[in-house]
Amino acid sequence: MVEAPVIAKGTDEISLLPGMANRHGLVAGATGTGKTVTLQVMAEAMSAIGVPVFAADVKGDLSGISQAGKSSPKLDERLKSLGLGDWQFSGCPVVFWDVFGKQGHPVRATVSEMGPLLLSRILNLNDTQTGVLTLVFKIADDQGLLLLDMKDLQAMLQHVANSAKDYQTEYGNISAASVGSIQRGLVALQQQGGDQFFGEPALNIEDLLQVDSRGRGVVNILAADQLLQSPQLYATFLLWLMSELFEKLPEVGDPEKPKLVFFFDEAHLLFNDLPAVLQSRIEQVVRLIRSKGVGVFFVTQNPIDVPETVLGQLGNRVQHALRAFSPRDQKAVKAAAQTFRSNPNFDVEQVITQLAVGEGLVSFLDEKGIPGVVERAMIYPPHSQIGPITPDQRAEIIRTSVVAGVYEQVIDRESAYEKLKGKVAASPAPSSPPPTAPEAAPPPVVTGQAVQAASHTDWVQEAGSVLSNVLGPGTGRRETVAQAMVKSAARSIGSTVGRQIIRGVLGSLLGGSSRR
Repeated sequence: MVEAPVIAKGTDEISLLPGMANRHGLVAGATGTGKTVTLQVMAEAMSAIGVPVFAADVKGDLSGISQAGKSSPKLDERLKSLGLGDWQFSGCPVVFWDVFGKQGHPVRATVSEMGPLLLSRILNLNDTQTGVLTLVFKIADDQGLLLLDMKDLQAMLQHVANSAKDYQTEYGNISAASVGSIQRGLVALQQQGGDQFFGEPALNIEDLLQVDSRGRGVVNILAADQLLQSPQLYATFLLWLMSELFEKLPEVGDPEKPKLVFFFDEAHLLFNDLPAVLQSRIEQVVRLIRSKGVGVFFVTQNPIDVPETVLGQLGNRVQHALRAFSPRDQKAVKAAAQTFRSNPNFDVEQVITQLAVGEGLVSFLDEKGIPGVVERAMIYPPHSQIGPITPDQRAEIIRTSVVAGVYEQVIDRESAYEKLKGKVAASPAPSSPPPTAPEAAPPPVVTGQAVQAASHTDWVQEAGSVLSNVLGPGTGRRETVAQAMVKSAARSIGSTVGRQIIRGVLGSLLGGSSRR
């Protein structure tokens, strides 16, 4: 039985039951009311019981979770008020990630894994343009052309535009104007640095599920301060990551503790101007990802930022202070109050506007999955440092990480760009005879033609055999770049003899393919 960590204290201590942490949750409150510290306390608590965590650090403050905290007059006063005499300071095991590769290990996805629907949202495409992009992906799938990075997609768009008449009969009209709009959107995305996200080696979801030698869950922190300057890229990236977890993790039912807890900060960005088809997919993922052992906690300023269909699935709640200066604010206060199981000892709607910094209305699920009566409580202080760490501390953590060296080197293997741009005669044979002494063969380049000769399983087994012969066995957790390439390739190649490229449940308007 896993001990339930204490998160806050009201009349009594309030614990978050590990077995209910995958029933999702909400942390809400106005700016400066303590949401980030609450997130830090909950992330610490999950790590302490062996649950890995993923959280976006939108202000840089969350990085302090990697270092032990220190005593201060303000902290000592809080500990005294909570009756916590002997407080132990400690940090958590941390891995830093960064889409731009500056403040953490690079995190990438292939264009194919992202899929046309999520990519359309990043590019802010209309329905017609989204339809054209979906056709481009379909043509690439049918022709066995891998879409890995942005230049692959740009080359594919150019090819389809130039051959629109040839594809018209089978796929329908392809508007040159729509292709041009998509290309302009990709150029704008490149200027924002978004092209660094697309490519290989793609993120291996298992790297987010690490536990250290002491049994503590690793806290994965995404440096999101720069990423937040492109709100749609930020929101779509986290949405893609959530869908990848949903697609790749096996069913576990109701475990005694989650396999991963996912904190989605600035959650309102996810639901801004969200197409109806995408919102329905999000609702589906949130509803079903619980059975994969993943708990999702949305962190936002206002509960009304989250659609009611999603809000109703968030069983664990921490509500910090809200302000009621405008009609919208008053509506938010009333809506927040109505989501709690009322407490006869106070008026929830009135108390929400009176909460102090670090104080919240807390309601967690009990062992039967029933929301507890809301309590006015003080959130426990974190055991780790409050506030950001120094650049030198961050650099040292990155250097000694278990995934150091796996994602830093970009891999550019044969894909759509090379096939569409490189239709030239094979290079001439060498004038001199080949050497008689055997030479080590270079790592294989995986092409669509090679995959057509074997099933997905056979291909992965053969690639593993080649790597064993050429590169030798892997050394512990740290993969070589070539090993990472093969794993990434295996995720990119479809199971139908290499002709249909797999993407997630959120990746396609037509729905996701099962990963076999």
